[in-house]
Amino acid sequence: MSRTRIFRWREWASPVPPVQREVLTSQPVSKGFGEIDGGRPPLLFVPGFGHGAWAFTEKWLEHAAERGFAAYAMSLRGHGDSGAARHTTLRAYAHDVVQVAARLPRRAVLIGHGVGGLAVASALARYPARAGVLVSPVFGGFATFATALWRNPAGTLPAVFGAQLRLRRGQLFGRELGSSQAREYAARVTGVSAPLALWQLLLHRAPEQPVGDAPVLVVGSPDDRIVPLRALERAARRYGGAPLLFPGMGHDLMLDARWQEPIDAILDWLDKPG
Repeated sequence: MSRTRIFRWREWASPVPPVQREVLTSQPVSKGFGEIDGGRPPLLFVPGFGHGAWAFTEKWLEHAAERGFAAYAMSLRGHGDSGAARHTTLRAYAHDVVQVAARLPRRAVLIGHGVGGLAVASALARYPARAGVLVSPVFGGFATFATALWRNPAGTLPAVFGAQLRLRRGQLFGRELGSSQAREYAARVTGVSAPLALWQLLLHRAPEQPVGDAPVLVVGSPDDRIVPLRALERAARRYGGAPLLFPGMGHDLMLDARWQEPIDAILDWLDKPG
């Protein structure tokens, strides 16, 4: 049984600055799907560093709607068309997720990718979600930092000291994705300047357990060049399970060549009774 903190002194004493948030949606179109007859919960997709809501509207959002789920994708502050705020923190990212989820018509399933997975994990301790899905989650720590530094020293190390974090194409996609498509997507992944959030990512404590014991699924690839396999396994153990793995894919499962496999597996998991 998890314990939920009722009063959070820090939230009251130092509120997160408000920003305008980008939210895109794709809705089921056929009668008999989604909230009309099926009772399926809405899905809120949360991208990570350098990615906006566009990363989910390319493939997963419409596919989820075709499967009967009302699907929403948001951009965290400083990403996509969401507003930026000075001194962005990991707490602010979690706040963005909770605020968007609270405005959806029904209790949602929160699906976070990368650092968006960490934001979702933190939001689950504040918002009574139907379930959580952590896709290639970046929970931080020095092991993940060491992996990123080894794979992409020029794009990683300067970011810790205030420069922009830049992700390379080879970190994001598997070899099956065509080079022209990979270049196009990589060009849309913007640099991120959030030094405080990056330092917190290195030093932060593990997120609290989900309120209401919401089930959590961890999804990733053993060939991810940002999140090592042991980090996926550690994250899944935290929620009492094992990661659902897709070999041969990169960090950006939602954009890679075999993008349909993981989203179908996630939706099948959500459709299981109980």
